[in-house]
Amino acid sequence: MASAPLPNGEAGVRLVPSAWAAKYRGATVEDLDPPPALSVNPTAPISTALMSAYERDYTHLTVVSEDTRALLGYLSIPRLKQALNEGTVRDSDLVQQAMQKFRRKGKIYRVITMNTPLEDLEAFFNGGVDGSGGLQDFAVVTDESRRFVLGVATKGDLEEFVRRRP
Repeated sequence: MASAPLPNGEAGVRLVPSAWAAKYRGATVEDLDPPPALSVNPTAPISTALMSAYERDYTHLTVVSEDTRALLGYLSIPRLKQALNEGTVRDSDLVQQAMQKFRRKGKIYRVITMNTPLEDLEAFFNGGVDGSGGLQDFAVVTDESRRFVLGVATKGDLEEFVRRRP
């Protein structure tokens, strides 16, 4: 959804449905059937994380604490491959040296669950609905209390859903 000023100079913003909105028809993240998340520990070697991602054809891996299983960040496999090619990391380095950490201070964390409407997921990918204004490539799907990582949804998953929908 995009925002547009309200007519007649009224204060506030109205949401303008995206071109895909008509295809959602009440669908939620669960309808995307996201694959289970593949998580790695920050102390695992990058080579292990890469092999796991390649075996399952994943583009993003979540990074969780070994002790608490708390979500710490993620590995973007395309970004990781670029860093390996540039020599900024080696495959023997630990995941914590290449992972993207989630910024927790001063930001509102947008909880994406299996029950999140696809309109909200699209808005998140486009930087709205607490995406903090920046475009997002993927969303970590958790339970309501954010205790368990259930899966990862990508913008590509959403595009594929729209393409298949009559």
